[in-house]
Amino acid sequence: MKQALGMRTGQALTMTPALQQAIRLLQLSTLDLKQEIQQAIESNLMLELSDDDSPEPDVGAEMAEEAEAFSERSSATDTGDGLAAEVAATEVRGDEPMSDEMPMDADWGDIYDTPTKSDNNSDDDDLAEYRRANQHSGETLLEHLRWQAGLLPLKEWEAEVADYLIDAVNDDGYLEGWDEACTHFREAFGLTPAHLETVLRKVQDFDPPGVAARDLGECLRLQLQQLDAKQAGHALALTLVDKHLPLLARRDYAALKRATGHDEASLRVALALIQRLQPHPGRPYAAHESDYIEPDVFVTKHQGKWRVGLNRESTPIVRINPHYLSMVKRADSSKDQLTMKTHLQEARYFLHSLQSRNDTLLRVAQCIVEEQRAFLDYGPEAMRPLVLRDVAGQLGIHESTVSRATANKYLLTPRGLFELKHFFSSHVQTSDGGVASATAIQAMLKRLIAAENPAQPLSDATLADLLQKEGIQVARRTVAKYREAMNLPPSHERRPL
Repeated sequence: MKQALGMRTGQALTMTPALQQAIRLLQLSTLDLKQEIQQAIESNLMLELSDDDSPEPDVGAEMAEEAEAFSERSSATDTGDGLAAEVAATEVRGDEPMSDEMPMDADWGDIYDTPTKSDNNSDDDDLAEYRRANQHSGETLLEHLRWQAGLLPLKEWEAEVADYLIDAVNDDGYLEGWDEACTHFREAFGLTPAHLETVLRKVQDFDPPGVAARDLGECLRLQLQQLDAKQAGHALALTLVDKHLPLLARRDYAALKRATGHDEASLRVALALIQRLQPHPGRPYAAHESDYIEPDVFVTKHQGKWRVGLNRESTPIVRINPHYLSMVKRADSSKDQLTMKTHLQEARYFLHSLQSRNDTLLRVAQCIVEEQRAFLDYGPEAMRPLVLRDVAGQLGIHESTVSRATANKYLLTPRGLFELKHFFSSHVQTSDGGVASATAIQAMLKRLIAAENPAQPLSDATLADLLQKEGIQVARRTVAKYREAMNLPPSHERRPL
């Protein structure tokens, strides 16, 4: 194949650093944005926090004038400092007027390839650091069990077995790998499963009740055995968890009455006792993350109209430091002046990105509220179908911009706190040719199930028929999907005793 040189023209989207920063700030949550602002202030001497709403200094004209003068002096110098000339040229280009509405509609996939796993190491490290900082737990389950084992007068082999078994307890408090433990100690020390059972019984007497159980039935039985045997329903509860746990899980109360020979009143007492038990005894000792949610947008009703406003208290006010700004006016070619000019330009881009983020978020929130006024007035059943494309079309921006603007953002309304993505849902055809929101249909299902006869819960097919009478055309499998999305059990599990 012959090689040759050629030229071709084409158009390509280039992501400038300012545009990349604006896109990154747009998709940050309120807490992440506060951290980003703090980092920017710490790394840029031109930025500072402001305690008031005083107008920000207009540095655009000053920066352009200083950069132009600096560039002329650099070009007039015979020796010429290459770095100074390059920085001066950068300052002049940087002071071209930026658009009031910085475009943030670029799709990263159009410019960059999908990042590899190694590219995400820093993000993974940040996530791990966040989890460590926000996990709150006192004593872990294993530490609690080992502390109790240390109080027992165990023989050497018993202490080794107990430590092995405790190490095999998972986060839910269940013992894993019992068969492997029996094989290990038989081959290593000649211990029989009976020896291990003896030590296991001692570990299972530890706090919390039910710990180190090998299955759910044993976990519940261990907890019942620690209760007063004279308590009403205790004997029947032991029988249920030992012999009839599958029937209990299926809520087949008629079969339970036939199998146990007890009447409904006795079963009620025993079931109430079982329901007080903890099926996951290790959960209270598990580390958990603290979730903090701060609304980004407020929605209020004033004189019959819904008003949308940003939560200004959620983000600190940032401005250009006037002291350092006055020092930039003395333009010269010193290294300190170059540093301050660079910081000033970065500060201007950062402030413009913040303003662009707030403007985009407010516009998207206003559009969502305008589309979902019926929800705010009448409730979830009045939710309208809405997708990202609808908002993007109305605002004249890209769908990816809407997606970033609504990610991890929350809207505080008189009906509660909602994530902005909560207001987006697919549509379902109605019998009159219109469309209904999937969220509205879920609200209707919740209303129908809440009003059903407990003795005769509605099946998914019956719910589909009831929705059909209200003008909503959905299949039984769709009803089942919506019901499962709301964590509502099927009809046979909603049937009480």
